[in-house]
Formats: sequence, structure tokens, C-alpha cells
Amino acid sequence: MTTTTPRGTTATEVRRRGVETTGIEIIDEKERTARPHDLFWPWFAANVSVFGISYGAYVLGFGISFAQAAVVAVVGVVLSFALCGIIAIAGKRGSAPTMILSRAAFGVQGQKVPGVMSWLVSIGWETFLAIMAVLATSTIFGRLGWGGGTPTKVVATVVVAAIIVLASVAGYHIIMRLQSVLTWLTGAATIVYIALTLGHVRWDAVRGLPSGSWQSVVGALVMVMTGFGLGWINIAADWSRYQRRDASSGAIVAWNTVGGALAPTLLVLYGLLLAGSDPTLAQGITADPIGTLATILPTWFLVIFLVSAVLALVSGAVLGIYSSGLTLLSLGVRILRPAAALVDGIILTAGTIWVVFFAQSFLGPFQSFLITLGVPLAAWAGVMIADIALRRRDYDEDALFDAHGRYGSVDWISLALMAVASVVGWGLVVNTFAADAAWNNWQGYLLQPLGLGTRTAEGWDGAWPYSNIGVLLALLIGLVGGIVLRRGRVRRQEAGDAR
Repeated sequence: MTTTTPRGTTATEVRRRGVETTGIEIIDEKERTARPHDLFWPWFAANVSVFGISYGAYVLGFGISFAQAAVVAVVGVVLSFALCGIIAIAGKRGSAPTMILSRAAFGVQGQKVPGVMSWLVSIGWETFLAIMAVLATSTIFGRLGWGGGTPTKVVATVVVAAIIVLASVAGYHIIMRLQSVLTWLTGAATIVYIALTLGHVRWDAVRGLPSGSWQSVVGALVMVMTGFGLGWINIAADWSRYQRRDASSGAIVAWNTVGGALAPTLLVLYGLLLAGSDPTLAQGITADPIGTLATILPTWFLVIFLVSAVLALVSGAVLGIYSSGLTLLSLGVRILRPAAALVDGIILTAGTIWVVFFAQSFLGPFQSFLITLGVPLAAWAGVMIADIALRRRDYDEDALFDAHGRYGSVDWISLALMAVASVVGWGLVVNTFAADAAWNNWQGYLLQPLGLGTRTAEGWDGAWPYSNIGVLLALLIGLVGGIVLRRGRVRRQEAGDAR
């Protein structure tokens, strides 16, 4: 049967124009032509951004030495993207989006619980990237004397939103080609940025940074992991679903990890050198990362820097909006994939306009809300990774769409694990935007009873509160609990029994 778009155009004709019409359904065997090394391009392009340099200031903000921070950067970035690589294995096994494949672990209907959370996280983070791109344009135009006020922001908002929406509506094949081009452009501009600013590094100041407690090291590690790989983990299989059946799982993990981690690792390390050399620069990065990083550049490079910074932020937003559209479809919304991407793109645009032009204090509460969602996201990731590790066969494709199939309607063990992990995790993290988001200060309720910290009028005292160990514990509870409690169920599923 020939499918049609709302305007009567056949899906085949739409595909000829370069638009991907495949939604949450299983990818046809003949279309599974991608190889593991193809995963390098989207992951590298989405993460080769000068914005990664700003994380150097954030890491040193935990009061640790350069050596400690360097270990945190390497381990945190690589480990977090390796976890994404493991999730990507599911894409090859099932040739469906991440949130459809997650039905094997949570049940066809039960998956809607983490699905809603995933959709909110994706929409939120990509809106944040779009906001950063618009504000960066305004800041740099202001320094160039071209005016950084409302007209500049209006044009920047229109251009940024248009690129993100059009690319995400076009779909997988257009995005893969776009990302391969952006990789070279943003990569080259980033190399030039490092060359131009290398003279600002003061090795004596960097070496003189005092060491911090190991709890502070853990806190910095959690921040790096959530800021990089864990921020992408709920969409990791979306880009591996076009992989060939005979693709090596090890190669998928490796290329996913290298593509995602290579640039951020180097950028954060360089950011540590810059922030450790200049406390004023480090302080400015906290409030305006892109604009502050531009202050140490010669004027002639500012336009190139702006273009590369904006393109890198847009690149990440494109991946997120494309995947959030797939997640929306997995929740039962009955529209075509391009339309789903367009809906999410409109939400992103509206959110960007509100923050840039109307909101008086929004970024703090907004980030607080997104960070709060990071705990159940980590719990979901633990359960999903455990499920992938336990399985020895490809997914039953029909059962992923049938609540009466072998995966069932609701997997109560997985949902219970996610709930327990979230309760424990929220109890061991604190709201880092307490002044802007006082409504979120309920977190950290286990710290004082366990003797790990003391709440004061100014915040928290003690070594543990700002370690945010709750994120790692949520991940581990989901992972270990999934392996121990769901082993028998997975075996029965693979034997064809839905019980």
C-alpha cells in the first residue's frame, strides 16, 4: 500500500526530495547500509564545539587541581560516551529508535514513563543549545560594534531555528551529510581558536592549583558525565538503527565513543589550562561561556569564531530535535516523522523566543529542571544497559509494537527499579540553582539523615552534597538491579514466552 502525506504526496516522492519519512517503524533490510565508522560523523560534529572549553572552568569550580581535573575530563567524557555506545548496540539489533527498543525492557505501554521523561530532556537541552547560539551571536555582534540588541537577536533566532527545524525535518540522510561537513568546519575553527589563544596559558598558575577532596573529584566527574555522554544517552540508538545486521557490536561502541569523546576530551583539557591560568576568564565563562571565550580573540577572527560556535550548537540541537520527534511518535502520537520533528522544532523556537526576549529569570530554573530529570534518565540508562547485556539475540520486531507479545505491556520490575533509583538519586543530589529555582530545593533529603551534609540558610555544608553522587547511584541501581532481577525474564522473552 502506498502511504501518503497529508497533502497527498506519496512517501516515495517525498524521499526523492531528500526527506526521510521513516518514523518509529523497523528499518527495511535493504536500507541498513551504514557501517560502524559512519557513527563517527554525527557524534563528532555534535560535540566539537568551543563550548566544550567552558567546561574547564566548571570542573575547576569544584576546587580541584589540574591533575585531578585532567583525570576527571578524560574518564568522565570517555566513560559517558562508551555508555552511549552500549545503548547504540540496541539500534543494530532492532533497527528502531531508542525509545521503541526500550520497550523490551519496560514493556510496550510501560515504556511511556521513561519516554515522556526522554522527550522532555531532549526538547529542553536542544532549546538550551538554541538559546546559547542566539545569545552568542548577540554578544559577539556587540563586541564588533554591529549592534547586539533586539534586531540582531530576532535575525539570529530566525536563522538558528530555521536551520535546526529544516535539518531535523529532512531526517537521517540529510543530517548525516550535514554533520560530515560541519565536522570539518567547526573542527578547523576550533584548532585555530586554540592556536590563537595558546599564549594566554600560564603554566605556573596551572601547576599551582591546589588539590581538592575526592568527593569534589566525584562531583566534577558526575558533572562531566551528565554534560556530555549521559546527556545524549536516551537517543544513542537512533543513529545506529541503519547499521548492517553483521556490523560488529564492539566496533559500534568504539566508533560511537571515539566520535563523541575525542573532541570534548581535548577541549575540556584545553579549557582547564585557560581557566586555570586566568581566574577572571574562568568567572566570566560561568555567566557567558561563548562571549567570554571570545574576549581573548583578535577582532579579525570573531566572525569565524561566531559562525563555528553557532554551527556547533546548532549541530547538537539538530540531533536532539530529530530524536525528540521519534520519541514523540513512540508515545503514540499519530503523525508522520517530519511532522513530529516540525512540532518539536516549533516548541524549541517558542522556548527560545520566550527566554531571549521575555523571560527575566529563566535559564537558572530551566537548567535546574533539566538536571533534576538527569537522575531518572541515569536510572533508565542503567536498566537499559542491563537489558542489552542480558540479551543474546536480536529483538522480536513485531513484539516491540504488540502489548500482547513477548515483551508484554508493562515490566513492573523495570519501572520499580527506575522509581527506587530515582528516589535514592534525588535524595543525594542538591539543587545547584537554589537562588533561581527555590521550588526545587526539596532534593538532597537523604544527605542530612545519612550524615553526609548539613543544610544551612546559604546552602549546604560538607564534602558530599555537591558531589551529586545520586546520579551515579541511580545508574548503578538500575544496572545491577536489572542484571540480578530481570535475568530470568529476559531468558523467557528470548525463548518466546511473554510471561
